[in-house]
Amino acid sequence: MTSWTPNLESQRGPRYIAIARALADDIVAGRLKSGERLPTHRDLAWKLGVTVGTVTRAYAEAERRGLIAGEVGRGTYVRERIGDGVLIPSPDPPTRDFIDLARNFPPDNPAARDIQDALTEFAKRNDLSPLLRYTTPGGDEAHRAVGAAWLAGFGLRVDPAQVVLTSGAQHAMLVAISGLARPGDVVLTEQLAFYGMKSIASMLSLRLQGVAMDHEGLLPDALEAACRSNSPKALYCVPTLQNPTTAIMSAERRAAIAEICRRHGVTIVEDDVYGFLVEDGPPPIATIAPDITVFVTSLSKCVAPGLRMGFAAAPRATVERLISGLRATTWMSTPLTTEIAMRHMADGSARRMAEWQRQEAIARQAIARRILGHADMATHPAAFHLWLKLPEPWRREEYAAQARRRGVGVAPADAFAVGRAPVPHAVRIGLSAARDRAQLERALGVLAEMLTGMPERDYAMV
Repeated sequence: MTSWTPNLESQRGPRYIAIARALADDIVAGRLKSGERLPTHRDLAWKLGVTVGTVTRAYAEAERRGLIAGEVGRGTYVRERIGDGVLIPSPDPPTRDFIDLARNFPPDNPAARDIQDALTEFAKRNDLSPLLRYTTPGGDEAHRAVGAAWLAGFGLRVDPAQVVLTSGAQHAMLVAISGLARPGDVVLTEQLAFYGMKSIASMLSLRLQGVAMDHEGLLPDALEAACRSNSPKALYCVPTLQNPTTAIMSAERRAAIAEICRRHGVTIVEDDVYGFLVEDGPPPIATIAPDITVFVTSLSKCVAPGLRMGFAAAPRATVERLISGLRATTWMSTPLTTEIAMRHMADGSARRMAEWQRQEAIARQAIARRILGHADMATHPAAFHLWLKLPEPWRREEYAAQARRRGVGVAPADAFAVGRAPVPHAVRIGLSAARDRAQLERALGVLAEMLTGMPERDYAMV
């Protein structure tokens, strides 16, 4: 346990907020390391001369911000940070041989040579000035029409005027949620949710409330109860290949979720970035309830994340709110990369790139089944990731830490947990993040070997 004592001299406002801010400052400055155990509520209260209740509120605020994690009987620990407030393990420092399966990145697509050819063609143009100017926020008519045609390929038919072009799906989520909720409002999501939404909620000062799940994702009864007790403004969910559990909602479940949200006046933000991986999957919720659903997707997983091309298809009454969020953040999607993306979407090459990604995902899942087939895991034959449920006596943080020491990164369940419900002892493994299949085999071999052994624990005698 660390002997950490925060310096509150420069902190203003309520003491519990001051403690949480000091905790954040010390983590950023490196004075508190990831994995360190914090003082107990009583010990820290004694050191600071405050009540135990004040420390309890401070730790709760720090946990809400994603800085720390607590477990009954084991204490409170500093989480590891990645990106904008997201907390999943990363090597410190990374080694050349480190294989980071904590991320859910797509593999490099050989079909991306088409993009290189497009860049070469653009370089030969006499005048690029039309692509270097400000454009209409949300996208010009021609680009929005191509975007609408792309979405139609996933079963969603919308007017181009309802399509908003964004800088990736994360940006589409941000402009959607910022247009639907205000600081202090409640937004519902799965109990285990994509950490990108946790970052958005933290940045916008929203109260994120997790909803219980089963093998299909959100439970209708739990959603009904959450709507009744929390008066949420929106529901964010990933119905197809849910991140991190790979759950797929049935058509019947989607209809039930839509009916509950409609009855309670809750707008659905449906994240479908993995929908292209599932052939003949259930129709998007947006096709069942187009008047209350913002449909979000991008080219990041299926074509190339560097294009930063995302889409939000919104009800007509909501489109302007999304465009306002777009103006406030990036003003517009980047015209040059938008033009490149639209060209590939229009001529069919983007579809070919997406199919390559799907076939590669299928091949990598086959490798995972061969190496980890004895393990308890939730997955899908074409998913980018799998959800590994750890056997006794493994705990999620021990498994992730030991895997990292052996050169492999995985994402423990804490990174996805929303609220204070018990967190399962499980990790997400991003199969597509490996450079190639041979590297994936090496990494999965390490993880499989660990499952047959015992945690390397170092108990200090006091």
